[in-house]
Amino acid sequence: MNRTIFLLEELSMKAFLDEFLPRFIPDLDFLCIPHEGKQDLEKSISRKLRVFRKENIVVIRDNDGANCITVKKEMVNLCKKENRSDVLIRIACQELETWYLGAADILSQVYGCPKLAKLNRKAKYREPDRLSSPSSELVKLIPEFRKIEGARRMGRAMPVEKDRNFSRSFRVFMEGMERITQSKKPGKKSR
Repeated sequence: MNRTIFLLEELSMKAFLDEFLPRFIPDLDFLCIPHEGKQDLEKSISRKLRVFRKENIVVIRDNDGANCITVKKEMVNLCKKENRSDVLIRIACQELETWYLGAADILSQVYGCPKLAKLNRKAKYREPDRLSSPSSELVKLIPEFRKIEGARRMGRAMPVEKDRNFSRSFRVFMEGMERITQSKKPGKKSR
């Protein structure tokens, strides 16, 4: 299987994936490249696609209140300009912190805060992708939460089973990763 290059909006996603991916797909050879925000990521995509011509590419960015479908189309179009229709584009709706709120029971364990364990039973948190500012919600719930350190902690603890997370965007990310890693294994047809 070729190496997989992750082009990321920010450092916290790298911190999360560096911890999560070896547990989720143990044999995955990967490199995470963080950027300094959405604009930096989008400006670098063409150049990175030319440099990493033979590698699998995954682009992950937040949508931060924008329309997920529109954001994804824009990212797909950037990749098509480099003749790369095989790039996996994933949008964290609204932010990476949504993925943590989707696994409130794990968040509860990681931060030693038992009241969070049943958070996903509340209507507001049942579909965390609909929250307008997950990072603000997280700080209200866990005042000591810090972005990078929290990403590492959650990456180490996040369940690798899709059905254990209420965030649809996280489940879609996991499904996409399973699909590209399965299709790139020797003896499998690439899609």
